[in-house]
Order: sequence, then C-alpha cells, then structure tokens
Amino acid sequence: MKYKILENPNYEETYDLIEEGLKKKATILLFACCRVSYEGRSLSELDYGERIIMMKPDGCFLIHQDNKVDPVNWQPPKSRPRAYIKDEILFLESHRRSPPERIEVEIKKVHYANYNLIEDYEELERAGYEKDMGDMIWDKPHIIEEGFRPTVREYATEHGFIDILGKDSKGNLMVLELKSRKAGITAVKQIRRYLTDFENKENSEIKAKNGQKQKIRGLLVAPSIGDDALELLEEEGIEFVSVEPPRELKKDKRVTLDSFG
Repeated sequence: MKYKILENPNYEETYDLIEEGLKKKATILLFACCRVSYEGRSLSELDYGERIIMMKPDGCFLIHQDNKVDPVNWQPPKSRPRAYIKDEILFLESHRRSPPERIEVEIKKVHYANYNLIEDYEELERAGYEKDMGDMIWDKPHIIEEGFRPTVREYATEHGFIDILGKDSKGNLMVLELKSRKAGITAVKQIRRYLTDFENKENSEIKAKNGQKQKIRGLLVAPSIGDDALELLEEEGIEFVSVEPPRELKKDKRVTLDSFG
C-alpha cells in the first residue's frame, strides 16, 4: 500500500498507522490537538493546540502551528521517532544522542492521520548550474574519461530524465547523472532507478549490433560525494566521477573604452 488515510481515528488506530508508516519508512502526517514538551539544550513547553505533526523517513520530526514558515518544534535527520500508549493516551517521541535532545508530544485528539510512500529522486539545484555542467561535458567529453562520446541529453525513462547518455571507447552504454553539488544517497537511488529502467526495457539485456551483450555503466558525476552515498554506490557497482561545474557565466569579450582604462 502506497498510502493510508484515517479520519478521526482513535488512539489505537493512530498508533497502528504510525507503527506501520515507520516500518515502511513512509512520511507520516497528523493533524491533531496536542501538547509538546522539549528538553535538551534548553527546556520548553507548548500547551494544547491544533497542530500539524510530520515524521519523515530520514528521522526529521516537525511540529507546525498555523503561522510562520518554520516549525515551532523540530528534530533534524537521524533522530529516532517512536509512538507509545500510556494510560490510554497516545504519545509521540523523538530523540537524538548528540547533542542529547528529546521532544515528547501528548495527543489529545487526532482529526486526520496518514502516511505516504513518496517517490522523489530529484535534488534542488541552483539555477543553471546543472545545465551548464551538462554543456561543459558535452563540449569536453574527455572530462568524464578519454574516449567518452555523448549521444543524447535528457533521455526520458519511466522514473525521469537521464542527463546524458553516451558510449565509452569500447562501445559500452554510459548513463550519466549530473549533480552540481555534493551528491547524496538520493542521487545514487536516482541513477539506480535509471539503470533498472534500461534493464527492464530490454529484458535485462541491451545487445550491441554484433549480438553480444552490451555493458551498461552508470556514472554519478558531481563535485564530491558523501560517505554513505559512496558506500551505496560501491554496493550497486555504479561509478563516481568528480567534476566541478562552471561557477561563472561566460565573460563578455567585446572591447570597450573601459578596456583601455
């Protein structure tokens, strides 16, 4: 099940939904009347009120009121959320060890609860950088490796658009995913989906014109990569190429009176 929605659930139904969502690594959303307490670098109390509570698969735990952009209470990625029932009252808790912090939410009434298995493999890129990076590689393919020949840009698949397709010096297919900043696990999962799309499209084989199996190489191209992402990359047999995107626009080469300043 990709999502589940409950309206006006009791505390047991809400608890079961949260447990199911946590096990599935889903994004969980509650609209509830609750009280919030925090202890850690300081102490805070927030009395009963109707709020939106969000738990994300990366450990983020957020409580929003009906004003302001920022959450009123929150815990960052890698925090550990859980739900428990005490004296027929539902509690949510999120804690982390370093620094030691803990948020506890006492639920009085749940109006709405749901979880969603969200598929989103894109990362926010600053305007132009990724496109400029693709332009640079297209013009100077040896940046990737000697003998690389780019053939297609923005190739459509079931799970999105591959930045660049090409072939290496041996004629093997190369699938390039470009990131203009440090690549994370999301980028690895994204290119893995693209490779799976190719394998499924050709019944797990793409054959060269001579009838032999053609190797498919996945390359994640970025300035740098996180340790967790690199570990997953190696497990998946995907390659990493470090390339810095162009950071400046092409300068105007026209001669003006200021040039003789």
